[in-house]
Amino acid sequence: MLYPLTFRPIFKERIWGGRNLERLYGKALPKDVPIGESWEISDRPDDENIISNGPLAGKSLHWLMEHHRPALLGSAQANSSGRFPLLIKILDAQEKLSLQVHPPAAKVAELGGEPKTEMWFIADATPAADLFVGLKRGTTRTEFEQKIGDGSVAECFHHILVKPGDAIFLPSGRVHAIGAGNVIFEIQQNSDTTYRVFDWNRVDARGKPRELHVEKSLDSIDFNDFEPPLISNVFHHEGSLRVRELVTDPLFKVEQCEADTPQQYLKSAGAMQIFGVLKGSLQIENPTQNVSLRAGNFCLVPASENATVKNDGAVSFLRIHAGV
Repeated sequence: MLYPLTFRPIFKERIWGGRNLERLYGKALPKDVPIGESWEISDRPDDENIISNGPLAGKSLHWLMEHHRPALLGSAQANSSGRFPLLIKILDAQEKLSLQVHPPAAKVAELGGEPKTEMWFIADATPAADLFVGLKRGTTRTEFEQKIGDGSVAECFHHILVKPGDAIFLPSGRVHAIGAGNVIFEIQQNSDTTYRVFDWNRVDARGKPRELHVEKSLDSIDFNDFEPPLISNVFHHEGSLRVRELVTDPLFKVEQCEADTPQQYLKSAGAMQIFGVLKGSLQIENPTQNVSLRAGNFCLVPASENATVKNDGAVSFLRIHAGV
């Protein structure tokens, strides 16, 4: 019944966005507006991706969860609302985003909202692209609160210059911001609770600052989280495929895979996998459906399905599992 699935992206206008998703990946963006996010695989209320291929085209990812959950997920678990466990986006940050934090699971009952653990893979970056992740070593909550008051709290953040191929893990409670000049593949827990702690003293056209959530941010931030590093794992060989483990967490596992010459391998039934192409192209085939993916495209292969994954030339892609 099921087969390798592709979805129509959901584009999000953001004041900090641009047109890079069109330039890099040929996405048909709405005209004359800055697009900051392309939601590639989403089962959020009011933001459910629609299947774009095969007999189920026109059905939503949430419909799949309601009617084919065991075949779709296998041993992976739905989130607490019974929805698909992951949310996958591509972000185009032409300006820096607010400094923010997501509530850790231990604080959710107290603060409301949902915990949100995520990871970023830098797909494209300008020479000056950067991230703000975690705190400078030795920063105390008292110092942090004082600097919020005088508008200099950015001095408390760990600042990292980044380049394409870099990646970082962001567990709930790790304060962070995306700097200008980044295009990022974001894999995250299916959640959308964000507390803004600082927005660079920016004001809108009427001279008003953006709403902040300082108290909830302070209650969510891990004040022992100093200077987290970029992911440093190296590639190993899986047959003729080079594989680099990026994140292994109870919520998701993400690997970067590369090949320079034509390869193919079998995705066996039993576990759901999502493939997202960074460079080059992939073909994902089973007896009823063939899918061609180019850079910036994703395919979800249900747990119930075998599939052959192959490339004709040089390729780099992410392989994503829900739960480990």
